[in-house]
Amino acid sequence: MANELDELTGPVNAAGRDVNVIEKQLPVKIGVGSVIFEIALWVCGILPGLIFLFMKTGAANYFRKLQQKIQADASQIDNYLEQRVQILQNLAPLVAKAIDLDKDIMKSVAAFRGGVLPDEERNAVANQIDSAFGRLFPQVEAYPELKAHEAIAEAMRQNNYLQREITAARTLYNDTVNQWNTDLFCWPTKMIVAARAGYTTRIPFSASAETKARARETFF
Repeated sequence: MANELDELTGPVNAAGRDVNVIEKQLPVKIGVGSVIFEIALWVCGILPGLIFLFMKTGAANYFRKLQQKIQADASQIDNYLEQRVQILQNLAPLVAKAIDLDKDIMKSVAAFRGGVLPDEERNAVANQIDSAFGRLFPQVEAYPELKAHEAIAEAMRQNNYLQREITAARTLYNDTVNQWNTDLFCWPTKMIVAARAGYTTRIPFSASAETKARARETFF
């Protein structure tokens, strides 16, 4: 039998295809079969019914713990973003004479310090922080006396480190979200519990269109 997907004969899309995260939450639904399954367990005897009841209780507790882990993972991203905000606020006065900083950007970045943000706002603030750093660093490169400034050099090193940590934290967050989305549809126990609790899938981290466009630019 020939390969269903044959990379030699195609079809292929020569223009390529971009990948986007679908902004949609899918509800968990169960049918009549799940209800019949539960009834059948009790009909078979009290013991099978009780065992499945305990299994559902365990599944409910599992989802509660997993939700807390998702919250913790998201909070970790916020922590790293806040540290980048602090670096930016400390760095800005040092290069203020060399660059006309966008006051609106700085105000919106400072607003991040108000606390934990929803995913949509977190992504927006992260993009604003990237934009602010993107305007600062080329100016630093253009002024050798600023580049040689130890505080500025240290801030640049810290920014690079935190950016790597943010990427790692987002990967961890996405892994936990993927675990949640997978377990929701694990029939019978978890899926039945999720459906009756009204749980839906969660949306992983996604980059903005502006960030994707900048990633295609030539940096060197």
